[in-house]
Amino acid sequence: MEQVSAGTFRQAGKVIAVHVSYRSRAEQRGSMPTEPSYFLKAASSLALSGTEVERPAGCELLAFEGEIALVIGTAARRVSPAEAWSHVRFVTAANDLGVYDLKYADKGSNVRSKSGDGFTPLGPALIPAPAVDPAGLRIRAWLNGALVQDDSGAGMLFPFSRIIADLSQLMTLEPGDIILTGTPAGSSVAVPGDTVEVEVDDPAAALSTGRLRTPVVQGQTPMAVYGSGPRATDADRIDAWGSPAAAGIPEPAPPLPAGGLSPELRRKLLSVGTATLSSQLRRRGLDNVSIDGLATTRPGVRIVGTARTLRFVPNREDLFKRHGGGFNAQKRIINSLHDGEVLVMEARGDPGAGTLGDVLALRAQVLGAAAIVTDGGVRDIAEVAALELPVFHAGAHPAVLGRRHIPWDTDVTVSCGGATVQPGDIIVGDDDGVLVIPPSYAEDVADAAIAQEHEEMFIAEMVAQGHSVEGLFPMDAHWRTRFAVWAAAPGTARHPGHTGHDSQAEGNAP
Repeated sequence: MEQVSAGTFRQAGKVIAVHVSYRSRAEQRGSMPTEPSYFLKAASSLALSGTEVERPAGCELLAFEGEIALVIGTAARRVSPAEAWSHVRFVTAANDLGVYDLKYADKGSNVRSKSGDGFTPLGPALIPAPAVDPAGLRIRAWLNGALVQDDSGAGMLFPFSRIIADLSQLMTLEPGDIILTGTPAGSSVAVPGDTVEVEVDDPAAALSTGRLRTPVVQGQTPMAVYGSGPRATDADRIDAWGSPAAAGIPEPAPPLPAGGLSPELRRKLLSVGTATLSSQLRRRGLDNVSIDGLATTRPGVRIVGTARTLRFVPNREDLFKRHGGGFNAQKRIINSLHDGEVLVMEARGDPGAGTLGDVLALRAQVLGAAAIVTDGGVRDIAEVAALELPVFHAGAHPAVLGRRHIPWDTDVTVSCGGATVQPGDIIVGDDDGVLVIPPSYAEDVADAAIAQEHEEMFIAEMVAQGHSVEGLFPMDAHWRTRFAVWAAAPGTARHPGHTGHDSQAEGNAP
């Protein structure tokens, strides 16, 4: 097979890279794109296998990304996906290197963060594209000999043919142009002394590029003061390394105490409606415990759980750049939810942008969350409503966070729908609304609510038999005597704790 050479680089008029194209990478990042998006890398960033790459002086986050690179063989303009692959001449391995310390300075273009000299090594061999099945191509990467990335064309959200066809709608892809087709999960940081290796192969065809080898060294020349200097936040570190643990950032705090929410107390609270619980809370002087103005995605489903909290602040563009992207507070808390927890979001009652979408809602469901409650908007409402996870929200909206909100802090006291919610509070919800129950009140309120609904069953039965509500609702001494007789009669439906609601609540029971 032909080897990558300096001549290969001279033919590259354009180096085009795809932001996110593998499902595993999208799931790791917590955002699932519906269409591919791209950025350009300088042709001067191309390098041969074995070439050392410098981590720029002052930078800490040089990240590697093993990728399948396509080398265009014949000009492609407005081609269809069906004919797109015929315009590819070669396939090879690539390492899409970049420094996260400079991402902030590029405003999304990745010019400085991704186009440093040696930041796009290719090779070592070129596989003829007609000889392979695109879906069967495999991409693997090793860091100091340990396998860290392993995926194939079958794991891509956007097949190679779609990427080529899409790009060709607006520009002519010319012979020698190179397309970097995205990286799977497992990309991380390389430090001076490390060696990154990348290989692309087609196991069925027994064809391989061989291992593309890139040693990392430390740059010694400081960056000039007249340009944007390197800087990195914890969010950048988590993005670059791939997880808080890998970045050396403490994992989210363990779940807060459940406030005495035992399985038996959970069962009790699930067996009664929020209307009854609200009346019992009011009798105890708690009037301001309802989260108002929300609709549910799961009518007929009751929820009970302990609160975790997330606070959004109003969007300010400079702050959103530092706090809105990457593994931000919203993604961190959703990724740390546990069985039976309810995430309560403070969005200031502003539904003008989504505070939740389908991917993060699915993540919360997979982790066992009992529900999500937000006084902001929800994106992808049809998909969210199709999940088993109940979501209480202020309305649907297609916009992303940055239109209105910045995810700011977690597990703090928040205001949601006019109610104050603290981590560890007990959240109860149904079609009538959502209530906040202080843990110290929960057992007493639950028992009293069960007793109240037991009495109301008797009252409803008497009204159905034709009795007047005078003296019956509320019950006077006469009716209380009759109720005592009724309550003592056999029949489990007439005993407290068996109010007829249990079957409705089974789906939320632990």
